[in-house]
Parts: sequence; structure tokens; C-alpha cells
Amino acid sequence: MFLRFFKGTGPGVLLLIILTLLAVWASAFLYPATDAISCYETDPMPLYRLLKFVIGSKPLPGVLFSFSLVSVMAFLLVNFNTRVVFINERTFLPALIYIISGGLFPQFQLLNPVLPASIFLMMAINRIIDSYHEQGIAYNFFDAGILISTGSLFYANLIWLGLLIIIGISLLRTGNLIEIAVSLIGLVTPYLLTAGLYYITGKEVAALLSTVSYNLFSRTAGYVFSGLTQVTLIFTGILILVCVAFLIKLMSTKKIKSRKTFSLLLWVFLISAGIYVVLPSVSVEIVWIISIPVSYFLTHYFVFPKKKLVPEILFFVLFALVFMIQLWYLK
Repeated sequence: MFLRFFKGTGPGVLLLIILTLLAVWASAFLYPATDAISCYETDPMPLYRLLKFVIGSKPLPGVLFSFSLVSVMAFLLVNFNTRVVFINERTFLPALIYIISGGLFPQFQLLNPVLPASIFLMMAINRIIDSYHEQGIAYNFFDAGILISTGSLFYANLIWLGLLIIIGISLLRTGNLIEIAVSLIGLVTPYLLTAGLYYITGKEVAALLSTVSYNLFSRTAGYVFSGLTQVTLIFTGILILVCVAFLIKLMSTKKIKSRKTFSLLLWVFLISAGIYVVLPSVSVEIVWIISIPVSYFLTHYFVFPKKKLVPEILFFVLFALVFMIQLWYLK
């Protein structure tokens, strides 16, 4: 019954999702956290440095800004499925699941570079998928390159998601070398413009290279997982595996564009999880990016279950565990 209500699209569901968003972020507003240990705070990327300057040093405006970005992302997630219709059902569940996923780590519900970067990534995914059946050379990949590269000027490790452009070309197109070249130009352009701006304003271009290198390869402080968080992550990990297995099982039954969209989202998940495992500069802040494909995987499973009771239980347990984390953080 709990899941069945959230699968609806009426105004009551939308209102409850808004209330859920407020509840998940209540601890952030009541007790704003500060993150001075991540490498992206020690030597911020250019656009994140500018954002920090504009918002100021007080934590509450940063929390409010991040809260607004989560709201925007929730809208973008729902809108993407509405346009592409790869889940084959109109639902607000992707927004709800993204909101819940962000509640796993209350300490990162604050001003951070990953949220604005994830907005740029979501727009880039839209541009890549829009290239499907595009006549002639698809300049969508140039746009996607610029979007991902601009996002990486907030959060440097987003640049690794530039691999999605090449993957998108191989999935959606016939492998045109011009499109590959155009996409690489798109990836490079924001950095060339930034380097030019550094030069014009009298800053050392080497300082930009040093900042990028530091944010990509330095070791950030480790995150201490509480027992409750560990239990929640284990449960969530198992749930994601179940949802991905369910998706792969049904992949052959879907329309071509839907299959390609889900394939691209799987690559977003794999690349994001991969850089978390491999790179010492990446910590649990990556949840804001990983939650993008996960929101769709879980939505697909919850919308098309064979057995009604099991998804209801899994959804309720996930919901309850995240709110327990939030309550624990308030202590």
C-alpha cells in the first residue's frame, strides 16, 4: 500500500514527496554541517571557488542552495523519463528515490561541488540520448562535452564521466569520427576558456593545472560509517543488484531507445562506482552522482514487479532505514 501510493501521479503524491524532501533535509537545516576535510574544500575547482565566494562562509545559505539543487534534480529526473519514456510509465518515483538516497549521508547535505556537477551531468545525459536518430552529424555530443567539462570545474572527478560521450556514440550512432572529435573539443573548451581567463587576470595557468591534479589524485579524508549506515548500505547494495538483475532480464523486451537509455545509465553507475573504488580523491559525496542511475533502476523494479508484496517491503525498509539515519544524526 505504501509503495502503491507513491507510484501514483496525483497532487497528493507530489505533496508527500515535497514533505519527504523537507523531512530528509530537516537535520541539515537544524544542524548545518561544515566540510573542511575534503580535497575539494582544501583547493576548490574554479567554479566551486566562485560559488563559495558568492554564497559566503555561513553554512545555512549553502544548505539552502544545495536543497534547491536537489529539488531541481528531482524535477530533471522525472522530466527525463517523461520525455524519453524508457520506463514506460509516468511516475514521480525517480525523484523520491533520489531524495531518499541523498539522506544516506547527512554530513554531506551541505554546500558541495558534486550537486551542481550532477545537474550538468543530467543535462549531458539528456543531450546524448537526444542524438538518437539525429540526421547527419550530431552536435549533441559537443554540447554534452561542454556540460560535463563545465560540471568538472565544480567537481573535478566528473571529468571521468566524459567517457559517457564515447560510449553514447558507440551505443546510439554509427561511430562517426567527426562526432568523436567534436565531443573531445567540447570537453576541452571550458578548460581552455578557464586557462585563458587565468592568463588575462594575471593568474598562473600552472595554478589551474595544480588544482585539477590535486582534486583528481590527492587523498581525501576517509568517511567513518556508523553501524546503522553500514546496515543501510548493505541493504541498498543488495537491492540495487536485484534491480539491475531484474532490468537486464527484461532488457530484450524493451524498445530499442529504452534499451540504449538504460545501457547508458548502467555505464553512469559503473563509471561512478569505479572511480569511488579506484581514486583516493573520491569519497561518499559521489552518492549524488551514483543516485542518478540508481533512481531509475529502483523505479523500474518497483513499477514492474512480478510479486507485489516483496517490493512493498523492500521499499518501506529502505524508506525507514534512511529516516532512522536522519533521526540518529539529530541526536
